[in-house]
Amino acid sequence: MTDAPVTRWWWVRHAPVPNPDGRIYGARDVQCDTSDTAAFTALAATLPAGAVWLTSNLSRTRETAAAIAAAGLSGPEPVAEPDLDEQDFGQWQGTTWAEFHAAADPVRQAFWRAPARTAPPGGESFADLMARVGPAVHRLTEAHAGRDIVAVTHGGTIRAALALALGLDPEHALAVVVDTLSLTRIDHMAGGFLHGRGEAWRVAGVNMPCR
Repeated sequence: MTDAPVTRWWWVRHAPVPNPDGRIYGARDVQCDTSDTAAFTALAATLPAGAVWLTSNLSRTRETAAAIAAAGLSGPEPVAEPDLDEQDFGQWQGTTWAEFHAAADPVRQAFWRAPARTAPPGGESFADLMARVGPAVHRLTEAHAGRDIVAVTHGGTIRAALALALGLDPEHALAVVVDTLSLTRIDHMAGGFLHGRGEAWRVAGVNMPCR
């Protein structure tokens, strides 16, 4: 390993989304619950000062970032990155899981057999999400080399970032649990050699509770 810069990604999944009907929301712009003051205080105490701040293009990530800042961690205005949005479930968004299960639809049946690679009508598969997130992580790592990056995003986005770091296929990446308001740390080390690339990744923690 050389003295090339280390870029530290601090991935935070957004706050919980009130969803009493159990609706599939995916890339829909729904609001989250930021009332857990203790959780945001803990995140503000853990995340680094002077970091680059990123969110997805969805309001629940911006609301979560704002709640962390209000809990005591000042920083720049987060930059919204649409490539870090949650997986788009297309025509399935807005339906309940009960409605999803009840429909006699071959595509829905295929989704349960191969959830990582089956795309909903008008949406994207998890493999498609990985293909979107991976280049964005590379682009942003290059743009902010050697910095701390706080990225407030989504469960699917964070799984995709872990898949990139660990060389996981989509099926194995879906097995990773990412809870709301959890923290995942991934470091990028330029100049290393892992997975045949001139770089290396180090996973410092996955799904770490904020308190």
